[in-house]
Amino acid sequence: MNGKDHNGSSSSNMEGFVFKKEVHESSEIKNKHHRILIVCTGNSCRSQMAEGWLHSFDERLQVFSAGTHPEKVVNPYAVAVMKEVDIDISRYCPKHVELYINDPFDFIITVCDHANEVCPVFTGNVNLRLHVGFEDPADAKGNSEEIMEFYRKVRDQIRDTFYNFLVEHIEK
Repeated sequence: MNGKDHNGSSSSNMEGFVFKKEVHESSEIKNKHHRILIVCTGNSCRSQMAEGWLHSFDERLQVFSAGTHPEKVVNPYAVAVMKEVDIDISRYCPKHVELYINDPFDFIITVCDHANEVCPVFTGNVNLRLHVGFEDPADAKGNSEEIMEFYRKVRDQIRDTFYNFLVEHIEK
């Protein structure tokens, strides 16, 4: 961990996660450099923010994000709200999930319901597939400040959920 304050997110419950497979973890889980793939539809907001948070929590993690129908660029509101917490995702690029279909992962986590429904079957070794859905900030309506508030809310939900994930699955 890099010592950043995560607003008391030390709870280790997994509320919100839906488990898709049984866990097949090694006893050396804490020292392993975990491979994690975060999947959503457009790979422009939620999955990019989750990737940014996980990198900030533990730089040893190998974190990737992808979309089932990726956008051309990362959403500028997502970039802006992550910059507010000193996480730079401005150089991230949306990628198609098919790029990772044959790769091994310790965890594949879908962060939107649509991606969970259409996520392909991975031919690489996958230890655990999880789903936790977040509202799509790209659906936010209102003026610029109202939209930013919605992005901040989702950003903070993603932070809390993935910090709890880290505590529960990687740091035990």
